[in-house]
Amino acid sequence: MSTAMNFGTKSFQPRPPDKGSFPLDHLGECKRFQEKFMKCLRDSHFESARCRSESKDYLECRMERQLMAPEPLEKLGFGDLMAEEPATQDRC
Repeated sequence: MSTAMNFGTKSFQPRPPDKGSFPLDHLGECKRFQEKFMKCLRDSHFESARCRSESKDYLECRMERQLMAPEPLEKLGFGDLMAEEPATQDRC
């Protein structure tokens, strides 16, 4: 019985992510920000819009530690939060 399901000769060709790799935080340099973001998500029933400030802080930490490529925060969708920067901020 050689009735293999052959849907054509096209095969899936994987491609790398557009922005490159997203290295893991093996040393836990941004773990505090990640935990704060995850707590916010749980507390807000996983409505990510309520945790944008925590998300921004986490991504800033990753960029500062070269765990991701630097991107302008406005390009990542945080332009409206840039004006709200507090004078004292809990940085990495």
